Amino acid sequence: MHIGLVGLGKMGFNMRARLRAAQIEVTGFDQNPEVSDVTTLTELVAAVPAPRLIWVMVPSGAVTESVITDLSGLLEPGDLVVDGGNSRFTEDQKHGELLRGKDISFIDVGVSGGVWGLSNGYGLMAGGASEDVSRALPVFDALRPEGERADSFVHVGGIGAGHYAKMVHNGIEYGLMQSYAEGYELLAKKDIIQDLPGTFRAWQKGTVVRSWLLDLMVKALDEDPGLESIDDYVEDSGEGRWTVEEAIANAVPAPAITAALFARFSSREDNSPAMKMVSALRHQFGGHATKPASPSSE
Repeated sequence: MHIGLVGLGKMGFNMRARLRAAQIEVTGFDQNPEVSDVTTLTELVAAVPAPRLIWVMVPSGAVTESVITDLSGLLEPGDLVVDGGNSRFTEDQKHGELLRGKDISFIDVGVSGGVWGLSNGYGLMAGGASEDVSRALPVFDALRPEGERADSFVHVGGIGAGHYAKMVHNGIEYGLMQSYAEGYELLAKKDIIQDLPGTFRAWQKGTVVRSWLLDLMVKALDEDPGLESIDDYVEDSGEGRWTVEEAIANAVPAPAITAALFARFSSREDNSPAMKMVSALRHQFGGHATKPASPSSE
């Protein structure tokens, strides 16, 4: 099998390596010539045999819009485009309609795994027609972790469903990180706690709060016990806001996710140990940039 991959950033670069390790031939294109296999999108399309599968892994919004629009003019009937970025689910409907007008199929896929996906595999949530999802299964199987497919892959529903599921996944992630971070700050405030990293390490096995995020929290504290190198400024990448907007639109109470989103806003105003931990966790699982601590906050 031979596919095209557009976007070789933190996620796409590792995905190309994992696919190649699974004996899937990949031609990748990126604006950075140091990682790209071809120099233009036109060359990418020409390199992949028809019927083509082109996976788009670029930032959501204008960049995704531009790439899919360009592909709609380069691909042929029977080709398939997969958007594996973090596009808003409402955009998927527009992209699917654009491509359908040229007899090109479209799937949206929520992808979770961050910078660890190369070694651990990715959790995948697909939206689209059953026949299109079936056609892409060899790619999904190469990207997901080993084991039962149902443990790491789901065909959620029609176009837009994959990104909707990923949006809610990321909203839940906001709440989980905020809870761990607030617990960290509370423990750090109390002088009777003499081994803060060890406390979290002792929770890693056997407790009801054990998780991969907790493992990453311990890793962050091992690397920087006081989080001295990290500022408490925390970005939000969009999915948290969209989740809250959907909760409001559907009259679903989501106080934990909403509070976690608002806490990120407050991090841009105050010095907060909890928000330092949220920033550290985002860096651990996704490679997201942290803001260096300012001299006044050290």
